[in-house]
Amino acid sequence: MAEIVFDDFMKLDIRVGVVTRAEPYPEARRPAIKLWVDFGGTLGERKSSAQLTTHYTPETLIGTSVMAVVNFPPRQIGKFMSEILVLGVPDAAGEVVLIRPDMDVPIGGSLF
Repeated sequence: MAEIVFDDFMKLDIRVGVVTRAEPYPEARRPAIKLWVDFGGTLGERKSSAQLTTHYTPETLIGTSVMAVVNFPPRQIGKFMSEILVLGVPDAAGEVVLIRPDMDVPIGGSLF
């Protein structure tokens, strides 16, 4: 694994947001869900496509707090433009489990 310096890590803008809308994304190569996440303030609402269908449904994601990188350039995912990278870790089977705060925190808060 390549080491980075602390300043490299600080370039990432990782924030907490709340899922305001979620829809199935059947056109994706791998099963995915389209997410709209509100970060409040000047960031507002941003969208992402995430491969979360094993553990989550669109209905269960609405109102959920998530952590996301908000300063990557937008990326085209099929016909959907993803503006953020929602963060997760693989379970034992390699399926994504979201990284989320375990208490209520204000939206838009930065990871530090």
